[in-house]
Amino acid sequence: MGFHAIVPPPPFDRLIASIWDWDCPAPGHRLERILPTPGGGLIVNLLEDETRIYDDDLGCQRRPGAVVSGPYTRSFIIDTAEQVKVMGIVFRPGGAWPFFRERIDTLSNRDIGLEDLLGARAHGLRETLLNTPCPHRRLAVLQQWLLRRAPEAEPHPLVASALHRLTHQPDVTRIGAIVSDSGLSAPRFGRLFQEHVGMGAKQYARMQRFRTVVTQVSRQARVEWALVAADCGFYDQPHLVREFRAFAGMTPGDYVRKRGEHANHVPIA
Repeated sequence: MGFHAIVPPPPFDRLIASIWDWDCPAPGHRLERILPTPGGGLIVNLLEDETRIYDDDLGCQRRPGAVVSGPYTRSFIIDTAEQVKVMGIVFRPGGAWPFFRERIDTLSNRDIGLEDLLGARAHGLRETLLNTPCPHRRLAVLQQWLLRRAPEAEPHPLVASALHRLTHQPDVTRIGAIVSDSGLSAPRFGRLFQEHVGMGAKQYARMQRFRTVVTQVSRQARVEWALVAADCGFYDQPHLVREFRAFAGMTPGDYVRKRGEHANHVPIA
Protein backbone atom coordinates (compact mmCIF):
# COMPACT_ATOMS: atom_id res chain seq x y z
CA MET A 1 0.00 0.00 0.00
CA GLY A 2 1.02 3.62 -0.44
CA PHE A 3 1.88 6.02 -3.20
CA HIS A 4 4.46 5.27 -5.88
CA ALA A 5 5.40 7.31 -8.95
CA ILE A 6 7.90 7.20 -11.77
CA VAL A 7 8.97 9.56 -14.54
CA PRO A 8 9.42 7.84 -17.91
CA PRO A 9 12.82 7.92 -19.62
CA PRO A 10 13.81 10.58 -22.17
CA PRO A 11 12.42 11.68 -24.54
CA PHE A 12 9.06 10.71 -23.06
CA ASP A 13 9.67 12.82 -19.95
CA ARG A 14 9.03 15.86 -22.15
CA LEU A 15 5.45 14.65 -22.60
CA ILE A 16 4.69 12.91 -19.30
CA ALA A 17 5.18 14.44 -15.85
CA SER A 18 4.58 11.20 -13.94
CA ILE A 19 3.01 7.74 -13.89
CA TRP A 20 1.61 6.98 -10.46
CA ASP A 21 -0.01 4.26 -8.35
CA TRP A 22 -2.16 5.06 -5.28
CA ASP A 23 -3.30 2.38 -2.82
CA CYS A 24 -4.40 4.02 0.44
CA PRO A 25 -7.46 4.01 2.71
CA ALA A 26 -10.22 6.51 2.00
CA PRO A 27 -9.94 9.82 3.90
CA GLY A 28 -12.47 10.92 6.47
CA HIS A 29 -14.33 13.14 4.01
CA ARG A 30 -16.44 11.81 1.14
CA LEU A 31 -15.93 14.50 -1.51
CA GLU A 32 -12.98 16.51 -2.75
CA ARG A 33 -12.79 19.45 -5.13
CA ILE A 34 -10.02 19.00 -7.68
CA LEU A 35 -8.32 22.12 -8.99
CA PRO A 36 -7.77 22.26 -12.75
CA THR A 37 -4.42 21.57 -14.42
CA PRO A 38 -3.50 22.17 -18.07
CA GLY A 39 -2.04 18.79 -19.01
CA GLY A 40 -4.78 16.17 -18.73
CA GLY A 41 -4.24 12.56 -17.77
CA LEU A 42 -5.23 8.93 -17.83
CA ILE A 43 -7.00 7.42 -14.81
CA VAL A 44 -7.47 3.70 -14.15
CA ASN A 45 -9.66 2.78 -11.19
CA LEU A 46 -8.57 -0.58 -9.78
CA LEU A 47 -11.27 -0.71 -7.09
CA GLU A 48 -14.44 -0.12 -9.12
CA ASP A 49 -15.02 -0.30 -12.85
CA GLU A 50 -16.43 3.21 -12.73
CA THR A 51 -15.27 6.81 -12.49
CA ARG A 52 -17.59 9.39 -10.94
CA ILE A 53 -17.29 13.14 -11.49
CA TYR A 54 -19.60 15.67 -9.82
CA ASP A 55 -20.47 19.25 -10.69
CA ASP A 56 -21.06 21.99 -8.13
CA ASP A 57 -24.69 20.89 -7.70
CA LEU A 58 -23.44 17.31 -7.11
CA GLY A 59 -24.87 16.08 -10.36
CA CYS A 60 -22.96 12.89 -11.15
CA GLN A 61 -21.37 11.87 -14.45
CA ARG A 62 -20.48 8.18 -14.57
CA ARG A 63 -17.70 6.90 -16.79
CA PRO A 64 -15.88 3.55 -17.14
CA GLY A 65 -13.08 2.56 -14.79
CA ALA A 66 -10.38 3.63 -17.26
CA VAL A 67 -10.72 7.15 -18.65
CA VAL A 68 -8.74 9.78 -20.47
CA SER A 69 -9.14 13.01 -18.56
CA GLY A 70 -8.82 16.07 -20.74
CA PRO A 71 -7.25 19.34 -19.66
CA TYR A 72 -9.65 21.07 -17.27
CA THR A 73 -10.14 24.81 -17.05
CA ARG A 74 -12.51 24.56 -14.10
CA SER A 75 -12.61 22.58 -10.89
CA PHE A 76 -14.67 19.43 -10.41
CA ILE A 77 -15.59 17.12 -7.54
CA ILE A 78 -14.63 13.48 -6.99
CA ASP A 79 -15.93 10.72 -4.73
CA THR A 80 -13.08 9.69 -2.43
CA ALA A 81 -14.68 6.28 -1.81
CA GLU A 82 -13.65 5.15 -5.29
CA GLN A 83 -10.18 6.68 -5.11
CA VAL A 84 -8.51 4.23 -2.73
CA LYS A 85 -6.85 2.07 -5.40
CA VAL A 86 -6.18 3.92 -8.61
CA MET A 87 -3.43 4.52 -11.14
CA GLY A 88 -2.80 7.42 -13.44
CA ILE A 89 -0.65 9.27 -15.92
CA VAL A 90 -0.09 13.02 -15.72
CA PHE A 91 0.60 14.52 -19.13
CA ARG A 92 2.50 17.73 -19.50
CA PRO A 93 0.67 20.49 -21.39
CA GLY A 94 0.56 19.44 -25.02
CA GLY A 95 1.90 16.01 -24.07
CA ALA A 96 -1.19 13.89 -24.64
CA TRP A 97 -1.51 14.52 -28.37
CA PRO A 98 1.38 12.26 -29.55
CA PHE A 99 -0.17 9.30 -27.70
CA PHE A 100 -3.80 9.65 -28.76
CA ARG A 101 -3.57 11.61 -32.03
CA GLU A 102 -6.85 13.28 -31.14
CA ARG A 103 -7.68 16.96 -31.08
CA ILE A 104 -7.14 17.63 -27.39
CA ASP A 105 -9.70 20.43 -27.42
CA THR A 106 -12.38 17.77 -28.02
CA LEU A 107 -11.38 16.25 -24.65
CA SER A 108 -11.31 19.49 -22.67
CA ASN A 109 -13.26 19.59 -19.39
CA ARG A 110 -14.47 16.01 -19.64
CA ASP A 111 -13.47 12.41 -19.11
CA ILE A 112 -13.96 9.84 -21.86
CA GLY A 113 -13.70 6.08 -21.53
CA LEU A 114 -10.32 4.79 -22.71
CA GLU A 115 -11.91 2.08 -24.84
CA ASP A 116 -14.43 4.58 -26.20
CA LEU A 117 -11.47 6.64 -27.41
CA LEU A 118 -9.10 3.89 -28.57
CA GLY A 119 -11.35 0.89 -29.14
CA ALA A 120 -9.61 -2.49 -29.23
CA ARG A 121 -6.22 -0.84 -28.73
CA ALA A 122 -7.13 -0.27 -25.07
CA HIS A 123 -8.84 -3.63 -24.52
CA GLY A 124 -7.45 -5.59 -21.58
CA LEU A 125 -5.27 -2.87 -20.05
CA ARG A 126 -7.30 -2.49 -16.86
CA GLU A 127 -7.63 -6.28 -16.48
CA THR A 128 -3.87 -6.68 -16.82
CA LEU A 129 -3.28 -4.07 -14.14
CA LEU A 130 -5.86 -5.71 -11.88
CA ASN A 131 -3.96 -8.98 -12.18
CA THR A 132 -0.60 -7.38 -11.35
CA PRO A 133 -0.29 -7.25 -7.54
CA CYS A 134 3.06 -5.45 -7.27
CA PRO A 135 2.73 -1.64 -7.59
CA HIS A 136 6.17 -1.28 -9.15
CA ARG A 137 5.31 -3.89 -11.75
CA ARG A 138 1.96 -2.19 -12.40
CA LEU A 139 3.80 1.06 -13.08
CA ALA A 140 6.08 -0.74 -15.52
CA VAL A 141 3.11 -2.34 -17.30
CA LEU A 142 1.32 0.99 -17.66
CA GLN A 143 4.47 2.73 -18.85
CA GLN A 144 5.20 0.03 -21.45
CA TRP A 145 1.63 0.16 -22.74
CA LEU A 146 1.80 3.93 -23.09
CA LEU A 147 5.25 4.18 -24.66
CA ARG A 148 4.34 1.66 -27.32
CA ARG A 149 1.72 4.13 -28.50
CA ALA A 150 4.20 6.87 -29.41
CA PRO A 151 7.33 5.62 -31.19
CA GLU A 152 8.10 9.26 -32.02
CA ALA A 153 7.68 11.12 -28.74
CA GLU A 154 7.84 14.59 -30.21
CA PRO A 155 5.51 17.46 -29.35
CA HIS A 156 4.74 19.86 -32.16
CA PRO A 157 7.79 22.18 -32.21
CA LEU A 158 5.86 25.44 -32.56
CA VAL A 159 3.46 24.45 -29.78
CA ALA A 160 6.34 23.31 -27.56
CA SER A 161 8.12 26.63 -28.06
CA ALA A 162 5.00 28.63 -27.24
CA LEU A 163 4.30 26.50 -24.16
CA HIS A 164 7.83 27.00 -22.88
CA ARG A 165 7.55 30.76 -23.16
CA LEU A 166 4.07 30.98 -21.67
CA THR A 167 4.88 28.58 -18.83
CA HIS A 168 7.87 30.60 -17.69
CA GLN A 169 6.32 34.02 -18.34
CA PRO A 170 2.51 33.64 -18.31
CA ASP A 171 1.69 37.09 -19.65
CA VAL A 172 -1.15 37.36 -22.17
CA THR A 173 0.49 40.44 -23.66
CA ARG A 174 3.32 38.22 -24.92
CA ILE A 175 1.06 36.15 -27.15
CA GLY A 176 1.25 38.54 -30.09
CA ALA A 177 5.04 38.22 -30.14
CA ILE A 178 4.81 34.43 -29.85
CA VAL A 179 2.42 34.27 -32.80
CA SER A 180 4.67 36.53 -34.84
CA ASP A 181 7.74 34.40 -34.08
CA SER A 182 5.87 31.24 -35.12
CA GLY A 183 5.55 32.44 -38.70
CA LEU A 184 1.87 31.49 -38.75
CA SER A 185 -1.18 33.68 -39.06
CA ALA A 186 -2.96 34.38 -35.78
CA PRO A 187 -5.98 32.16 -36.67
CA ARG A 188 -3.76 29.26 -37.77
CA PHE A 189 -1.56 29.52 -34.67
CA GLY A 190 -4.66 29.66 -32.47
CA ARG A 191 -6.13 26.50 -34.02
CA LEU A 192 -2.83 24.62 -33.77
CA PHE A 193 -2.33 25.56 -30.12
CA GLN A 194 -5.89 24.69 -29.15
CA GLU A 195 -5.84 21.35 -30.95
CA HIS A 196 -2.62 20.26 -29.22
CA VAL A 197 -3.10 21.82 -25.77
CA GLY A 198 -6.87 21.80 -25.37
CA MET A 199 -7.29 25.52 -24.72
CA GLY A 200 -6.35 28.81 -26.33
CA ALA A 201 -3.00 30.46 -25.67
CA LYS A 202 -4.55 33.30 -23.66
CA GLN A 203 -6.45 30.89 -21.47
CA TYR A 204 -3.29 28.83 -21.00
CA ALA A 205 -1.42 31.93 -19.83
CA ARG A 206 -4.24 32.68 -17.39
CA MET A 207 -4.15 29.08 -16.18
CA GLN A 208 -0.41 29.32 -15.55
CA ARG A 209 -0.87 32.43 -13.42
CA PHE A 210 -3.56 30.60 -11.43
CA ARG A 211 -1.27 27.59 -10.99
CA THR A 212 1.51 29.90 -9.78
CA VAL A 213 -0.80 31.22 -7.07
CA VAL A 214 -1.74 27.70 -5.96
CA THR A 215 1.92 26.69 -5.74
CA GLN A 216 2.84 29.82 -3.83
CA VAL A 217 0.08 29.76 -1.20
CA SER A 218 -0.61 26.04 -0.75
CA ARG A 219 1.85 25.74 2.14
CA GLN A 220 1.94 29.29 3.50
CA ALA A 221 0.56 29.72 7.00
CA ARG A 222 -0.10 33.42 6.45
CA VAL A 223 -0.78 34.84 2.99
CA GLU A 224 -0.29 38.47 1.98
CA TRP A 225 -2.64 38.55 -0.99
CA ALA A 226 -1.55 41.93 -2.33
CA LEU A 227 2.02 40.63 -2.56
CA VAL A 228 0.87 37.38 -4.15
CA ALA A 229 -1.10 39.32 -6.76
CA ALA A 230 1.94 41.41 -7.66
CA ASP A 231 4.33 38.44 -7.67
CA CYS A 232 2.08 36.35 -9.92
CA GLY A 233 1.37 38.99 -12.55
CA PHE A 234 -2.13 40.19 -11.65
CA TYR A 235 -3.22 43.81 -11.99
CA ASP A 236 -4.37 43.89 -8.38
CA GLN A 237 -5.92 41.73 -5.68
CA PRO A 238 -9.51 41.85 -7.08
CA HIS A 239 -8.14 40.63 -10.42
CA LEU A 240 -6.50 37.69 -8.64
CA VAL A 241 -9.76 36.86 -6.82
CA ARG A 242 -11.81 36.90 -10.04
CA GLU A 243 -9.36 34.68 -11.90
CA PHE A 244 -8.92 32.27 -9.00
CA ARG A 245 -12.68 31.86 -8.60
CA ALA A 246 -13.10 31.25 -12.34
CA PHE A 247 -10.64 28.35 -12.31
CA ALA A 248 -11.09 26.95 -8.79
CA GLY A 249 -14.79 27.51 -8.12
CA MET A 250 -13.89 29.24 -4.84
CA THR A 251 -12.13 32.36 -3.68
CA PRO A 252 -8.42 32.17 -2.83
CA GLY A 253 -9.30 32.85 0.79
CA ASP A 254 -11.66 29.86 0.84
CA TYR A 255 -8.93 27.72 -0.71
CA VAL A 256 -6.44 28.62 2.02
CA ARG A 257 -8.99 27.93 4.77
CA LYS A 258 -10.12 24.58 3.33
CA ARG A 259 -6.95 23.25 1.65
CA GLY A 260 -5.91 19.72 2.43
CA GLU A 261 -2.71 17.72 2.39
CA HIS A 262 -2.41 17.87 -1.40
CA ALA A 263 -2.39 21.25 -3.15
CA ASN A 264 -4.91 20.27 -5.85
CA HIS A 265 -7.35 18.48 -3.54
CA VAL A 266 -9.71 20.49 -1.34
CA PRO A 267 -11.83 18.45 1.13
CA ILE A 268 -15.55 19.24 0.96
CA ALA A 269 -17.47 16.86 3.24
